[in-house]
Amino acid sequence: MITPDELNQIPIFACLDEAERQRFANKAADVHLKSGEWLIREGDVPYFYVLLEGELVLVKDVLGQSREFHKYQAGEFFGEVPILMGAPAFVSVQAKSWCRIARFDRQQLQELIRDSAACSAIILQTMNQRLANVQQWVKDTPSSRVFIVGSQFDTDCRDIRTFLSMNRIPYEWVDRESEPERVPVCIPADLNGPAVVIDKAFCVGQSPTVRKVADALGIRTRPTREDYEVVVVGGGPAGLAAAVYGASEGLCVLLIERNAAGGQAGTSSRIENYLGFPNGISGDDLSERALRQAGRFGAEMVLTRDVQNVEPMTGGYCVEMDGGDRVMTKTVILATGVDWRRLEAEGIDRLLGRGVLYGAARTESPTVIGKDIFIVGGGNSAGQAAMFFSNYANSVTILVRGAGLELSMSQYLIEQLASKKNITVEPFTQVMSVGGEDHLETICTSTRGAEPQARRADALFVMIGADANTDWLPRNLQRDERGFICTGRDLMDLPNWNGKRAPFLLETNLPGFFCAGDVRHDSIKRVSSGVGEGSMAIAFVHQYLALQQKEMAQV
Repeated sequence: MITPDELNQIPIFACLDEAERQRFANKAADVHLKSGEWLIREGDVPYFYVLLEGELVLVKDVLGQSREFHKYQAGEFFGEVPILMGAPAFVSVQAKSWCRIARFDRQQLQELIRDSAACSAIILQTMNQRLANVQQWVKDTPSSRVFIVGSQFDTDCRDIRTFLSMNRIPYEWVDRESEPERVPVCIPADLNGPAVVIDKAFCVGQSPTVRKVADALGIRTRPTREDYEVVVVGGGPAGLAAAVYGASEGLCVLLIERNAAGGQAGTSSRIENYLGFPNGISGDDLSERALRQAGRFGAEMVLTRDVQNVEPMTGGYCVEMDGGDRVMTKTVILATGVDWRRLEAEGIDRLLGRGVLYGAARTESPTVIGKDIFIVGGGNSAGQAAMFFSNYANSVTILVRGAGLELSMSQYLIEQLASKKNITVEPFTQVMSVGGEDHLETICTSTRGAEPQARRADALFVMIGADANTDWLPRNLQRDERGFICTGRDLMDLPNWNGKRAPFLLETNLPGFFCAGDVRHDSIKRVSSGVGEGSMAIAFVHQYLALQQKEMAQV
């Protein structure tokens, strides 16, 4: 319990009379921390803190690296800046020794400023000095860690940019074709593929790939253990939810993702109907928060790795990744999502990645500035992409095979699209062919079966549905006719459920092998549904493991 005498030793409270110190002492939380414990995590609800004993350090994630840049000593206060600016905590604060802290809420800080001119002067003067320090810190901090030189039509270059963007690692990109004067002299002019420089010193070798860049940045690409309780395959909304809930409940969790956390949802420019975010949230922001949350709870995440085989073994499963790495696990949660359905049109494959793209990553915004682009599809993903690109492109045309958007898109998106002057929706329209020499130049479309019409096009983004990529999974894993994984009640009438009990709701016909998200048969293709299924799968994992322990005890 904080006492008035203890507060009297702190300069900011020494100017108050005894009765006022007693009042604030009665309202203070008495926080004790061991060395290494966190007082604040970046993004937390802010409080006003006074350090009574010990030493604290400010920690900030800068360009994907954790940096310490200021220490608090006993007697100092902090936390007033985010409170008075109406923002979440800007930085994390960690104990460097045993610490004792008095914590006050927003109202107590405002009372100090309102009721005491002396306290107000100290607080506001300190705040101004800290804001001045922030300005200098911003000037001294580089804007990016990665410098990329490559063509917008180079697939490796695009994959690297997308990976960095989805992992919140700032980069600078120079298109060697449109800005040759900005290419550093240290990069050979005759280099065919992209060039990548990290931290102004380390240059990724010839033919840089996403995994090489990840390794150079210190991102984990290999598991650290041989055995886990849960291996989650896929880092979209369902997989991230499973990792967060599994790790938070004490399970040893490994998440394996072949690209970057977030999946297709991570490329959404704005999700406006997700519960708890009234102003909407971008897919990569939601994914980045979930990734940090999973890491905070202790989930292990391995990126840029493909799972190539899952083999049933005694007591669980063996999960094999590309490169030959294998791990054992008691349970598996499949959350790989789906792939965009391919567009059947002449010339599509030849120009893939050279103006024709599946999906619509936010990293494509610089490539469409002032251009005329087309989006094929009538779902929410297509609508979100159109809204985002309309702020950059000269015109955005949505091509829909059916009568319109009403049957496949949320009403709020339809209304937003109607408000944009440079967005046009064309119903009953199909792309018949695409053309161009080195990159996309034209598309031919047919409306209501009429003669195809050639149109100038700078980019074509295709989002026309989903296909399940499940051929690599065990042959006896039950799928529907389209390759989606059957679970729960869908297995009851099938002859090859080999368990002694009824399968759990999200369990496949292989006991202990669960499925969540878009790849599951008859799932609802929404971000919130994927998050719900991922968290539910962990509940079933707990029940499965409890049954396994019970069976072993009876043997």
